Amino acid sequence: MKILLVEDEPKVAAFIKKGLEEQAYDVDQAYDGLFGVKLALQNDYDLVILDIILPTMNGLDACRQIRKHNPAVAILMLTALGTTDDKITGLDAGADDYLTKPFEFKELLARIRALTRRHTDSSNNEKLVLADLEMNLADKTVTRSGKPVALTAREFALLYYLLRNKGRVVSRVDIIENVWETSFDTGSNIIDVYINFLRKKVDKGYPVKLIHTLVGMGYVLKEGSGL
Repeated sequence: MKILLVEDEPKVAAFIKKGLEEQAYDVDQAYDGLFGVKLALQNDYDLVILDIILPTMNGLDACRQIRKHNPAVAILMLTALGTTDDKITGLDAGADDYLTKPFEFKELLARIRALTRRHTDSSNNEKLVLADLEMNLADKTVTRSGKPVALTAREFALLYYLLRNKGRVVSRVDIIENVWETSFDTGSNIIDVYINFLRKKVDKGYPVKLIHTLVGMGYVLKEGSGL
């Protein structure tokens, strides 16, 4: 199992990394949020362990960014912020579980085993489907009428968001906030560009179109042309 540990306290990070490696886990490490996100987007991890208070980007924002690009990865928040509101904020940011410092290492191991087992089981069974379009989150594949649809990571993230909201009109702002970074230039036409990329890969050659534009409103993924 491959784990990404994002923790800025050197002693805590070394303790966790050493303990996990003794349990035969493969552990990569980052000491700040931005580098943690970079590693998470470049590599395929089974689990990401995130502290909340981090340099350059806090763990909540890092969690949101990682979740946008990898809906299937398991994320465990590990932090000294332990109030109920803190936990709710972490879970709302996209975390799957939350462990408060200080903790016993055996509890961390138990959480990791339970989380990865639960996440693997749910991911293996989770498929997003609309008509003959199917997205498998376990192996990150997309098919239409049984034929594979090759997507880039960004296209996959965009289609995932549309499928999660199938039948509902989503605005360009919705897409910017949920698929792109918050620093995204709202004056750019990049959303339209990627929607067109998806249309060519998902709809081209099929009599029933699934991606629809509502002028002045946004986009909707559904069967048929009417709302």
